[in-house]
Amino acid sequence: MSASPSDAPPLALGQAQAIVRTDAALRIIQAAVAYAQARQIAVNISVVDSAGLPAAFIRMPGAPLHSIDIAHDKAYTAASFGLATREWPDALRNHSAAVRDGLLRRPRFIAFGGGLPIVEQGLRLGGIGVSGGSEEEDEAIARAGLQAAWLDRPESGESTPHHLEETP
Repeated sequence: MSASPSDAPPLALGQAQAIVRTDAALRIIQAAVAYAQARQIAVNISVVDSAGLPAAFIRMPGAPLHSIDIAHDKAYTAASFGLATREWPDALRNHSAAVRDGLLRRPRFIAFGGGLPIVEQGLRLGGIGVSGGSEEEDEAIARAGLQAAWLDRPESGESTPHHLEETP
């Protein structure tokens, strides 16, 4: 019988990383698809873990092909910075022109709506990205996925499910 992550001794050279679990990623995708279908919006939906690596993905029939990569990049950006992608225009206003220009030129960086971080009890587990609708539709679909998985809550510690996996 293996020890649980909380029973493991502290690492000397690293730290454990919280990531979204596969079952939670799939629930997020399923709920987002149901929300999109109810509104007849064909989208691509990507969920990544806290390292920005793919956890789950679906392309709904009829979703734009170019939106596949955009959905992945929205999830990656949200997971990378812990900020909704729609918030970047305002966030960038507080930085120098060099920072604004540099970030906007980065591959995979998205600064428009449709990407949300996945956070539970203050821990960033990953991100969700939706592309194929309007910015507002994409974000609403992403939020519906998170709400169904009980992960779109203020950082008040109210969430009760255990969607964490520890990776050394």
